[in-house]
Amino acid sequence: MFGVETYEKWQNLCAVFHDGADRFGDQPFLWAKIKGKYRPLSWAETEKQISLLSRGLRSLGIGKGDRVALVAENRPEWPISELAIIAAGAIAVPAYTTNTVDDHLHILNNAGAKAVIVSSAALARNLLPAVLRSKSCKIVIAIEEPLVTQSLGKVKLHKWEDVLAAGGALPDDVREMAAKVKRTDTAVIIHTSGTGGTPKGVMLSNGSIIANCMGAYDLLKNDVGYGEEVFLSFLPLSHSYEHMAGQFVAMSMGAQIYYAESVEKLVGNMAEARPTIITAVPRLYEAIHARIQRGMVTQKGLKKKLFMRALELGAKRYEDPQSLSFGERLFDKLLDKLVRAKVAKRFGGRLKFFISGGAPLNYDIGLYFTALGIRILQGYGQTEAAPLISGNRPGGIKIHTVGPPVKGVEVKIAEDGEICVSGELVMQGYWGDAAATREVIKGDWLHTGDIGLLDNDNHIQITDRKKDIIVNSGGDNIAPQRVEGFLTLQPEIGQAMVYGDKRPHLVALLVPEADFVGDWAKKAGKKNDFAAIAKDPDFHEQLAEAVSRVNKDLAVAERVRRFIIVGDPFSVENGMMTPSMKIRRHIVKKTFGKDLDGLYKAGA
Repeated sequence: MFGVETYEKWQNLCAVFHDGADRFGDQPFLWAKIKGKYRPLSWAETEKQISLLSRGLRSLGIGKGDRVALVAENRPEWPISELAIIAAGAIAVPAYTTNTVDDHLHILNNAGAKAVIVSSAALARNLLPAVLRSKSCKIVIAIEEPLVTQSLGKVKLHKWEDVLAAGGALPDDVREMAAKVKRTDTAVIIHTSGTGGTPKGVMLSNGSIIANCMGAYDLLKNDVGYGEEVFLSFLPLSHSYEHMAGQFVAMSMGAQIYYAESVEKLVGNMAEARPTIITAVPRLYEAIHARIQRGMVTQKGLKKKLFMRALELGAKRYEDPQSLSFGERLFDKLLDKLVRAKVAKRFGGRLKFFISGGAPLNYDIGLYFTALGIRILQGYGQTEAAPLISGNRPGGIKIHTVGPPVKGVEVKIAEDGEICVSGELVMQGYWGDAAATREVIKGDWLHTGDIGLLDNDNHIQITDRKKDIIVNSGGDNIAPQRVEGFLTLQPEIGQAMVYGDKRPHLVALLVPEADFVGDWAKKAGKKNDFAAIAKDPDFHEQLAEAVSRVNKDLAVAERVRRFIIVGDPFSVENGMMTPSMKIRRHIVKKTFGKDLDGLYKAGA
């Protein structure tokens, strides 16, 4: 018998996996593309590799409480590595594949990582220089040949297969060792950006992630079956959302997990995997929406009319069902077969729902898919909550909300409107940063930094954000001050404000340095007329070079794609700066919002 009580009895994340391995044995579990074809790794084969690797890690001196970083694409070796680390009593430290050398160095030093597992030569290029400069990391395990060209000094490089072979020479006691791991033990440290931009290590216990899995199962239990679901994983497993939903929720439900090859090949992978559940960020739904809309532009006649009618009646059915006439209801049913069934086939034909998280979902995007018969369950969370806090249930979707708190989560709204959360899901704190921990955990309550309300159905509605963090449509948390600081270090730029909440990438407002404008005009033989210079393509190109210099040292999500040049500096007098010289973003957005939004239009 499987149910909520199963989650309550699991002692650690290894127990979650071992339960599945005992139930499903030789049945497929992890699917990866090999030589152009998806091939499975069974539960039993996965357990064997976990056991070998965990023993191999111990043979290298990895033990209780040691931190082991993990840099890899979504692939079977990710859960194998993470579970092997946890079974050895150690703590996994995921890192993004897009990290720069400095990003990796910060994470290795901040966590005090003793070892790191890296998948490919491409990822090793940015990782190895950081390892050589790190204070603690002396062991590198390479899943593939790392193609090392430099001397590694005291750092020991080990091949994946060699570590597994070393583990095979030791007695197989991994289940016994894993049983010693407590529910309250730290399982993982996931780094997230704070308001100052320096990533903090969020300590999550085994229990906090299991509690998230329980909340997700309870949310979906009327529409899913244990051992029956198929997940398609493509968001980075280093992101707390995919780490929980696309990996451990799937594992806890006995589901099969297909690893997508890339975002570009995602549609084809959907057709091959035929998933029942896809977890994604709003950016994916925006991209699919744009793709469908582009396809409809080329359509003519009856096909296009039926599609548009399906959108119209579907939206009407959601927003004002009583307004549908008897004839419209009948025609809407017919459109299920003529239009919506064909749309469903594009996603593999058996999709039960998309799950949206990591960033706010645009209402119109949610309504669009709802009208086409595709359910999107928007949820809410943050890394400090492992991350799931709330979610819309399949039978009670309210697109403009992030749903009610999931099972085991208590939510209250503080006097200033801040959403506060309590329960086993709450992090243990920021690694090595007690002061920052005290700022967000007060008593039993995690202060999320988000402003919201609870409606009459106990659904949470997010209305604002206390924390000055940009969350793009891909779910990346970006500290604007960090990017702005780098921009204003350039001699050409006096002030900067970046923009991109709920958007696919960053854009910026740039105020050129006055002295630079004068010097440039003189050298270019042009009149020092700022209004004219701001529109000059050569001047724009000059600032573009400065932005490009900055972008080279930033993570992909932090890079500025387009910008506007403005002449009047931000000041206390024009209301765009506080007396303490902080940008009043809402005032700047109010003044330049239309111009900034225009940068996202085609041809901008």
